[in-house]
Amino acid sequence: MHAPDGFLNVGTAVATGALSLGLLGMAARQAGDELADKQIPLAGLSAAFIFAGQMVNFPVAAGTSGHLLGGALAAVLLGPRLGALVVAIVVFVQALVFADGGLTALGYNTLNMAIVPAFGGYACYTFFRRFLPANRSGVVGATGLAAMLSVVLSAVAFSLQWLFGATAPVAFDDVFGAMVGVHLLIGIGEGVISALVVSAVLAARPDLVFGARDLPKADLVGEARVPARVFVAGALVASLLVATVVAQFASGDPDGLETVAEEQGFAESGRDHALDSSIFADYATQGVDNEALSLAIAGVGGTLLTLVVGFGVFRAVGSTSGRRLT
Repeated sequence: MHAPDGFLNVGTAVATGALSLGLLGMAARQAGDELADKQIPLAGLSAAFIFAGQMVNFPVAAGTSGHLLGGALAAVLLGPRLGALVVAIVVFVQALVFADGGLTALGYNTLNMAIVPAFGGYACYTFFRRFLPANRSGVVGATGLAAMLSVVLSAVAFSLQWLFGATAPVAFDDVFGAMVGVHLLIGIGEGVISALVVSAVLAARPDLVFGARDLPKADLVGEARVPARVFVAGALVASLLVATVVAQFASGDPDGLETVAEEQGFAESGRDHALDSSIFADYATQGVDNEALSLAIAGVGGTLLTLVVGFGVFRAVGSTSGRRLT
């Protein structure tokens, strides 16, 4: 879903940029009153993990791959406002440091990858929770279903933007059908990954999961709770392993949006990234000839940078009245 510059016209880029900026600003103001100190490390780690997860493209069909969006996952862990901010940080780091997603496309990429999946995904999550057991299994199941649908909602959002901002003579119906079809398949992978991550956090620190705050207190604080330092260290190690080891096995096939653009004939509307000569462009380290090492260095750099930026942003907007993570 990382759209390059040129896929949508200037008016749509400006409008989605203004909308995204306004919504993120409002989310930051509202989340600041809700953000307890104990959530700040989780928010930063969520950004780092989602960055790493987006480096891993998995095959979904012949010649097509997909990767984690993470909006619904972050929303279940932190709430939709913080969730949207988490993925927005990832999108900005990717565009500015890794030349992934256009600079003029930041507005619609942020809207489609962060805001729509976080808020839309969490709305789906609350809907499914009504029909699933009020226990950890219900939380995990609702997360998986919501994450799957969040990817479809993201595809729908891009299709609607295409309706008003197309830069090629391709019918809305064709783009809509192709986008929803391929991203429904990608959504299955999104759902599985999100459910597994939420299940792991529930097993370690259930008190940190925003979407599980309605569960009985006995389910939130129990024998499975681990010390904060162990949890933070484990989450960071997991993120780094994904970015350096798992990413080595990522599919090289184009993702869903790239496949649709090629099949529908608007791929040539995309323009080269203005920062495509940066040190980590395309998740490779400039000057390092060994491909595996080049990817690993870029992965470590991106994961740690996203962690630091995320921690700094959430420390700045967070409420100092929350209790510390212990």
